[in-house]
Amino acid sequence: MSFMHYVRAFNGIVWRELLRFLQQRERFFAALVRPMIWLIIFAAGFRAALGISIIPPYQTYITYDVYITPGLLAMIQLFNGMQSSLSMVYDREMGSMRVLLTTPLPRWFLLVSRLFAGVIVSLFQVYAFLLVAYFCGVELPPWGYLTALPALVLSGLMFGALGMVLSSTIKQLENFAGIMNFVIFPMFFASSALYPLWKMKEGSLTLYYVCLYNPFTWAVELIRFAFYLEVNWQALGIVTGCTLLFLALSVWAYDPARGIQQRKVAAAMG
Repeated sequence: MSFMHYVRAFNGIVWRELLRFLQQRERFFAALVRPMIWLIIFAAGFRAALGISIIPPYQTYITYDVYITPGLLAMIQLFNGMQSSLSMVYDREMGSMRVLLTTPLPRWFLLVSRLFAGVIVSLFQVYAFLLVAYFCGVELPPWGYLTALPALVLSGLMFGALGMVLSSTIKQLENFAGIMNFVIFPMFFASSALYPLWKMKEGSLTLYYVCLYNPFTWAVELIRFAFYLEVNWQALGIVTGCTLLFLALSVWAYDPARGIQQRKVAAAMG
């Protein structure tokens, strides 16, 4: 197959996901409601009670709403990654995903294309939230909106790949909602999204280590540092490694000799 076949396939998968997103406007607003509740209601209540010390990448004291903004952006991407995976389960049951997986194109290319399509959708949601947050008084470095883009793309790829791994283990659509809640909320709350790690360490050493080994924590820190034109190399390495690991597991799980198709054949024969 020629290079243009790959380009046309990639464009088709991306446009299909974008058109689906445009037709589901409630999905766009639902993605903004959750972080806006945290930003407007919870941050307002915690602002007076919680002080954020001067820690990297901050050069001065900041308000609580500024601190939690990177975590809320990661939450948007995590929810979008799970929703994209939910649509993959739906497509798999309805047949469209099964048709894609039977094309001559490599399976890894189809999964990566679907993954990038989900990331592009999440970027629209992230920057829409940043616009709303700006009018709510959250001021970030002007160049940070641009320098944070690579970090947002990489974190979006990690969450999307994680969602793909989960979708490969689900046989029925109705079972996915419970798994989404089981993954999303523990990852969000047991991270540095709402509180700095040093505060976690003061409160509970066990919880501190849970946060430390949570990939969501490092996605938040990668985004946080990127907004202030800095690179957290540890976060970059961990997020990159987790992305490659989750993607490799997704390709393995969607292999017809090992993953969901083999289980379906075995179930039919049983």
